[in-house]
Amino acid sequence: MPALGLAQETGKVLRWLKSEGESVAKGEPLLEVETDKVTVEVEAPAEGILGGLRAREGEDVPVGQAVAFVLAPGESAPEPAA
Repeated sequence: MPALGLAQETGKVLRWLKSEGESVAKGEPLLEVETDKVTVEVEAPAEGILGGLRAREGEDVPVGQAVAFVLAPGESAPEPAA
């Protein structure tokens, strides 16, 4: 979850704009996130395949926690921590 404000501790995933397994381009919107002040679209940091989704729509996620991965073809997302 990216930090979208200085005092932000969490963000709520409002909706995914891409599905797991879909190709994404760098800068393409991936999901909508709501904070206590704004709702923003989070863009893909790189080109690849969206995978390893870690957050569901409606879920609050701490800043800094991975919500998904952009993978190279044939690459697998890391396993979630136990």
